[in-house]
Amino acid sequence: MKQDVHELRIEVTPPWPFRLGGGSVNGLTQRRGEGIQRLLHRDGAPVHVAVIQPAPGRVIFGARADSEPDAMWGIRRMRFATGVDDDLRPFHDRFRDDPLIGRAVRELPHLRVRRTPYPWEALLAAICEQLIEFERAVEIQRRLIRALVPRDPEIGLRDVPSPAAVAGLAPARLAQLDLAPTRALTLRRAAAVLARADLLTGDPLPVWCTLRAIPGVGQWTMEMLGLHGHGDLDRVPAGDLGFLKLIGRLRTGNPRARVDVPEAYAFFAPYAGWRGLAGSHLIAAHARGWLPLSPARARRADPAPARPGTRSSAPARRSAAA
Repeated sequence: MKQDVHELRIEVTPPWPFRLGGGSVNGLTQRRGEGIQRLLHRDGAPVHVAVIQPAPGRVIFGARADSEPDAMWGIRRMRFATGVDDDLRPFHDRFRDDPLIGRAVRELPHLRVRRTPYPWEALLAAICEQLIEFERAVEIQRRLIRALVPRDPEIGLRDVPSPAAVAGLAPARLAQLDLAPTRALTLRRAAAVLARADLLTGDPLPVWCTLRAIPGVGQWTMEMLGLHGHGDLDRVPAGDLGFLKLIGRLRTGNPRARVDVPEAYAFFAPYAGWRGLAGSHLIAAHARGWLPLSPARARRADPAPARPGTRSSAPARRSAAA
């Protein structure tokens, strides 16, 4: 940071129950002390943002940057990433008695979909996660970050590599990081598109159309970008293998059953408007053993208890389509 540093501090009162999460799996957002910290860049200028939650109804964002507009930008991006401003009451009112996710909705009101500060970060992660185990994909991302971004000497954090930096890598260099050759080409082409266009400004539709035309960027990848990168809570990556298996088990009671992708989208149709957030609650309910063997059994379950006074994490191992 330069000596002439601007510091900004904003306190936010969440409109809905909120719990500050921990660090990100790629290591860029880190839990430190009572809060989280993240290094961002705006037009090449560093912005250091820290977030703490001293009380349930108080969340404090602090930023240090070379200018006040940059500091405010950094706070806006982390408010988006944490989902602190989301009012989820309409979702909870609608689905608190749902036979499948109702218990998760009632008992986890703070649950939110984890977002990335930049859409590009979500796209990079999605391409790395295609067709391989989640842990292996995360390690590829960490290698890529270490290879391209030096650690800030003052705060000890790194930022995500810029699209231009990734686009400039040879496919062979990406393959050395354990990215499959086809995936390496897809990532470089997507990075080249975003090196010329900013998904945070202007109309994103032309950029989305260009990305969708890249071989290897399929519906699942775009759903991940929409959900985690743009915060569209109606986007659901239904083609994820974890969802295909879980829905198959729910519909049949057979632990080896699997539905196809159209069936998975049909499964989420009743949650229209909130399908991505419903998917996060479905994962949370499954992880806690709250799901019945089939929807029919759920409908016969005991009445829901009274209401009490967010990539939520995906299953530990998964692979996904393009």
